[in-house]
Amino acid sequence: MTKVAFIGAGNMNGSILKGLVANGFTASDIIVSNPSPDKREQLSKNYGVKHTASNIEAANFADFIVLGVKPHFISEVCQEIAASVDAIEKCFVSVAAGSTIAQIQQALGGNYSVIRTMPNTPAQLGLGMTGLFASLETTSLQKHIANDLLSAAGETTWLNRETQIDEITSLSGSGPAYFFLFMEAMQAKAEAYGFDKQTSRKIVQQTALGAANMVVENSELDISTLRENVTSKGGTTQAALNTFVEGDLPQLVTNAIAAALQRAQEIAQNSK
Repeated sequence: MTKVAFIGAGNMNGSILKGLVANGFTASDIIVSNPSPDKREQLSKNYGVKHTASNIEAANFADFIVLGVKPHFISEVCQEIAASVDAIEKCFVSVAAGSTIAQIQQALGGNYSVIRTMPNTPAQLGLGMTGLFASLETTSLQKHIANDLLSAAGETTWLNRETQIDEITSLSGSGPAYFFLFMEAMQAKAEAYGFDKQTSRKIVQQTALGAANMVVENSELDISTLRENVTSKGGTTQAALNTFVEGDLPQLVTNAIAAALQRAQEIAQNSK
């Protein structure tokens, strides 16, 4: 049975852990390490997993080591583990932005199996989108198991090159905030019409949820077709869409995603 260590007890590690247990993964085969007790003890209480203050203990316990610490701590944590743990048979899964496979392997002191991932915050609900890219040393079995681990938090996709980690960061990693901003603007307009805050939010969130599920349930249709199906010629939807086009919304979205990509690349460069 695969054993998993979560180094760090933050939201992303907690989301993956929660999904694993919910999907039938044996809780006693999971351990969480975190220097402060509160978060790790809460995860242990909620899901029945083991916990420890020692990264070394956690790494020695596991076959898969999920690195969920802040990016600027990655090197330090990897060096700590490498100094006391035989990492040859282990697979390291990073959910930290910015740290490349080469940097992680350098900190570990060898060309060990490393998989970079980029989940997003809906993983907290089991509705995440995660991109994965594996080092050459990673076996097919390790990739399969890693995919199962991340699938517990939502959908996954394997990337063709490591630089696509930055690209998927600009899309799904940051993407929820793009939709939140749009929803904020819609809610503000609903409130301006005189709807109370609670009703305004319900209108907006249900519309967004329904639209997303329309995309999910009609996978054979292009999203553009779904848009066209809502848009009667000369009607209210057409008037709104014309305004979006006149304001160059499609180009604005493209520019925003490009800005996110540029920043992701800068962060990765600065972490070297």
